[in-house]
Amino acid sequence: MFEKTTRMNFLIDIYESLLTEKQKSYVSLYYLEDLSLGEIAEEFEVSRQAVYDNIKRTEAVLENYETKLGVLQKYQEREQLIEQIEQHLTQHKQLDDGVAALLQQLKNMD
Repeated sequence: MFEKTTRMNFLIDIYESLLTEKQKSYVSLYYLEDLSLGEIAEEFEVSRQAVYDNIKRTEAVLENYETKLGVLQKYQEREQLIEQIEQHLTQHKQLDDGVAALLQQLKNMD
């Protein structure tokens, strides 16, 4: 469950601007603020089932965006490459302050 929550948090951060206001509200409250379905339903004066259905549809929408655009996958691949470069340079004692600063800039681009 933790892995799914983490993935959804990343997808929400990446694709939030493509969601409707209602979708943003429900998934933000559920995933980012950790509210229960009942608490969200109470806040919006709808049934728990309506909240559940909306969240499930929004999860599918987010996964569809990721399938088509692959922003999260590219981010993860880039992070892995940066880590490999750092390890390689450290092992060969070539990781000086300048290279470390450039790698940090690369990390901060996202």
